[in-house]
Amino acid sequence: MHDLLQRHVAVTSTLPVYELDLPGRPPLRREVLESMLPESRISYLTQRANASTDPDLVLRFKKEMQFEREFVKAGGMLLSGSDPTGVGQVIGGDLAGFGDQRQVELLVEAGFTPLEAIHIATANGAEFLGVSNQVGTIASGKQADLIVIRGDPSTHIEDIERVDTVFKDGVGYDSSKLINSVRGMVGLR
Repeated sequence: MHDLLQRHVAVTSTLPVYELDLPGRPPLRREVLESMLPESRISYLTQRANASTDPDLVLRFKKEMQFEREFVKAGGMLLSGSDPTGVGQVIGGDLAGFGDQRQVELLVEAGFTPLEAIHIATANGAEFLGVSNQVGTIASGKQADLIVIRGDPSTHIEDIERVDTVFKDGVGYDSSKLINSVRGMVGLR
């Protein structure tokens, strides 16, 4: 960690990738499962049903969470990313969009406050890329793709899943229609 901090290396957290192989983790939301091709959904559910009972995997997951907290506490730049995974017909549960939401929830599970997790997922990426004067936070003159959420994820992080409207390039889209438009397609390409 010292070397990373000394060299100003950012770390990208991809915690949802670990969940596929861990026993006892929360199941994917219905919307995520329904987005998958039927064959991909079956492969995913089979993989989850056969999750390893290896205690080392659970320990490594907890150690990764601890490392990320300590890295930030020591002044490191933590980024948040989705890392959609899959090998052959087995698809991981870290689907684009949904995986980003789960990532923020897992950052909170790791010990960050909801506001810290949201900041890691938004502002830190823009800062790291050197474009924080253009994107990453909401401010006059900045470009912004936004989501309208039913609830308050700053106090109840699970509300991050309750997306009502998505604004992309100034156009609002109904979240449920977007989700329905990809139903049964993830894993196709």
